[in-house]
Amino acid sequence: MANTFKLKTKAGVTSIQTVYTVPSSTTAIVLGCMLGNTTSSSVTCTVTVSSDTSDTETNADVELLTSTSIPGNSSLELMSGNKIVLQTTDLFKVTASGAVDVALSIMEIT
Repeated sequence: MANTFKLKTKAGVTSIQTVYTVPSSTTAIVLGCMLGNTTSSSVTCTVTVSSDTSDTETNADVELLTSTSIPGNSSLELMSGNKIVLQTTDLFKVTASGAVDVALSIMEIT
């Protein structure tokens, strides 16, 4: 098995956007997520993990962050020492009420 560290980014998110989709034959570990408010006003942000794997125990959409306020010209660290395991075809999505930049650190296991 190969472990590959990757950074996935999405700039200027204002509506629901998929930041990362786990490729086939891959397990991914989310190591960190930074959300940066690029506006001078406060915005709200929601982060969702969407799972459609065949394992019915994990087949659900869950919000990791729900309508959380991020002050203008500042950032929010989402993971802070926690990890999330994603399976093939799982999605990591972000939506915001104003322009938010996303940096997602992952490790793919293939």
